[in-house]
Amino acid sequence: MSFLRNPRNLIAIGLLALLLAIAAYAVLGISGSVTSPVPTTFTVNGKTYAFTYTATDDAQREAGLMNKQVTNTTTMLFVFPAMGTYQFWMYDTNTSLDMIWINATGKTGQVVYVYADAQPCYSPISVSCPTYGPPLPANYVIEAKAGFAEANGIEVGTQIQFS
Repeated sequence: MSFLRNPRNLIAIGLLALLLAIAAYAVLGISGSVTSPVPTTFTVNGKTYAFTYTATDDAQREAGLMNKQVTNTTTMLFVFPAMGTYQFWMYDTNTSLDMIWINATGKTGQVVYVYADAQPCYSPISVSCPTYGPPLPANYVIEAKAGFAEANGIEVGTQIQFS
């Protein structure tokens, strides 16, 4: 267990995981971008919201809501080309966020994980920003201002409709 407590070892493990993911993408021919139709709205518990921002490629997903003004109505959709346990960090965001991981097929999805009130981080990303990720695979993530998930009754198992 002391091996995992050493920050250098954790960085090495993270870099190895990144290299393995890149190799898997290369071997399997998986693209980092999405070419299928991307939803512009989502409905949850009878309320419909338009996405303010959408990230469909690696560069957009990495930037996320960095340095963007986030209001109570801001939502960002992250679309991934395949199911995975994608990790997120909060580098240079101007407010805390809720992160909602969704496993979807077609226009219907189910929430598999919610991380509420993730705090912004202003330290160098690779050194000390915490990461957040789901225990189950997902192919979409919605980010919104902290409190959005609770205010809309979003929890694990909640159904989401995309259009």
